[in-house]
Amino acid sequence: MPDANPEPSPAPSTGPATLEAAPPKPAAPAAKPPAPKAPPKKGADRRFFLFTWIGLAWAMLTASSGLLTLGTVRFLFPNVLSEPPSKVKVGAPDNFDEGKVDERFKDKNIWIVKYLGKIIALSTTCTHLGCTPNYLEKEGKFKCPCHGSGFFGPAMGDPGINFEGPAPRPLERWALSIGDDGNVVVDKSRKYQYERGEWTNPDSYIKA
Repeated sequence: MPDANPEPSPAPSTGPATLEAAPPKPAAPAAKPPAPKAPPKKGADRRFFLFTWIGLAWAMLTASSGLLTLGTVRFLFPNVLSEPPSKVKVGAPDNFDEGKVDERFKDKNIWIVKYLGKIIALSTTCTHLGCTPNYLEKEGKFKCPCHGSGFFGPAMGDPGINFEGPAPRPLERWALSIGDDGNVVVDKSRKYQYERGEWTNPDSYIKA
């Protein structure tokens, strides 16, 4: 009789376990090209152009207003130019010698001359074209270096009379007075001209 409990047969050996290869990674998708920009709308261009011109117009208007305001302010507060005083003290009458020309005040457009007991103040401006003559003591005359005009010095006659060159008339005289301190004061705001007969005016000289 067959064995009632037969031994089970051993399971067939499967051998060493086999390693399966990892599945390949999927390739990264290619980068999409950037989407083309939509062309600007014509309406936006018009608005940008309009706003640009409006801004420029406002800037020009603001600048013009600023300049106008600045000009108004300068008009309200004008520049004050300092001018030399018209009156110049030249010293006591005894300080001047007869027949001499005092050139100490030439830079103030003044020659002081004592002639025949009178003190006079001559302008140093040539009556031709406004140059400044020089006093030539040895020659006894005033001589303009620009065009050769000559004027009498006290040794030649009445000081300031023109006698050579293109000068059309004598030198001018300034007004004179005696100040409260006894000094001679030259007033350059008033002048006297020989050709008008003004050298006889008592304010054009001082008796010394």
